[in-house]
Amino acid sequence: MIAKKALGLPLKGLRFAIKSGDTLIKTASTQITRFNENKTKSSLGEQPVAKRNYAHIDAPVAGSQEASIDMREFEFTKAPINWIPATILVATPIAAAIITPWYLFTHGVSAPVWGVFGAFMVWTGLSITAGYHRLLSHRAYKAHPIVKNFLLLGSTLAVQGSAFDWVSGHRSHHRHVDDRLDDPYSAKRGFWFSHIGWMLRNYPSGKFDYKNIPDLTKDRVLQIQHKYYGLWVVAMNVGMVAAIGWLLGDVWGTLIIAGLLRLVLTHHFTFFINSLCHMFGTRPYTDTNSARDNFFLAIFTWGEGYHNYHHFFQYDYRNGVKWWQYDPTKWLIAGLSKIGLTSELRTVDDTTIKHAEVQMQFKKAQQQIETATAGGIDIPHAMKNFQDRIKSEYDAFMQTVEEWQALKAKAIELKKTECADRLHEIDEKLKHDYAKIEQKILEHNSNLKTAFRSIGLSKKAA
Repeated sequence: MIAKKALGLPLKGLRFAIKSGDTLIKTASTQITRFNENKTKSSLGEQPVAKRNYAHIDAPVAGSQEASIDMREFEFTKAPINWIPATILVATPIAAAIITPWYLFTHGVSAPVWGVFGAFMVWTGLSITAGYHRLLSHRAYKAHPIVKNFLLLGSTLAVQGSAFDWVSGHRSHHRHVDDRLDDPYSAKRGFWFSHIGWMLRNYPSGKFDYKNIPDLTKDRVLQIQHKYYGLWVVAMNVGMVAAIGWLLGDVWGTLIIAGLLRLVLTHHFTFFINSLCHMFGTRPYTDTNSARDNFFLAIFTWGEGYHNYHHFFQYDYRNGVKWWQYDPTKWLIAGLSKIGLTSELRTVDDTTIKHAEVQMQFKKAQQQIETATAGGIDIPHAMKNFQDRIKSEYDAFMQTVEEWQALKAKAIELKKTECADRLHEIDEKLKHDYAKIEQKILEHNSNLKTAFRSIGLSKKAA
């Protein structure tokens, strides 16, 4: 009887989710209809919806573009259910929530089973971050075939789609981040959509043609994984897990704890990167997109929580660049490089990183000044001094940036014109000059923190 209910509830949950989705669709359709009616009645002088993207286009064309956007938005409301992912993503959490407590209450789970659970959590989590993400999506480093294939098996165990699907979607996300129509898991559509909703239906933004992964489609192993992905998933998540359970003398316990429970947790820890990491945290490097740095989320996402840095410097193999930031994926990649299993680790130089941080500090300072002067009232004496100090510091900072750009141009020119046997000598001189620039930028950062403290705000160095 318990087993029957356990199997029935996920299906009921799926029906409920689909019914709720249909209700949302009807509501959205009504809203779009009303929006179009209101737009028809609006005056000709009203600002167009798509003005930000199409300001340079004549009015008739802009109008047709608006209609195209409205139609694409309407397609989202009519997207059909994506049955296989929807069934898995709705059924597994419900099954885990029911079966796991029941099994733990009625059966004893041995330490080896919990050990396998922990090992599989680490394997699948790091396989997604170090494998699908930093290796395949961003080419942030190169890996020995042993490492690459081990991470590929772990990513398959995670059940998050083939490498082709995952990487194509992620590259689209970076290219169109926060775009409601083209970002596959845009945070602008809310927590539910960016966390899991984008996979439950065949939305237009989720249809990939793999044109953005030509480097992967030529890989024979990835071709096989994509073609036989379903078989790989069953073999890894049922066959391999059950075989390990048989060796441990507890097949069902291993399937439930190391199989089902581990799968659900891995899913939602990964999904946090798409949802919560675009909603909560700080933006020390850029505010041009919604990605945030969040130490707490980095713990659950194997270092991916430093998402603001990643979106600004996406080809760096690190997400947590400070020594104190928790990024086990970075440590794994760097550790493997010591024994020759990873190579060509791509990084962003410290000066460029600090430049981005200081640039954001100036932006925050200007926002403080604008807030203080809003409403036309006289600003306090302390704020006036702060404003003057920021202006002076910004002028000095821009001078430093100009020196930095000139040094870069000089470096390129010297390396073009000087003979090969003098390149080492040139590199040493340039290294010294770059160190001076870096020291100046660090001084700007320190001066900004002092200025913020003068008005009662503490700005920690990023």
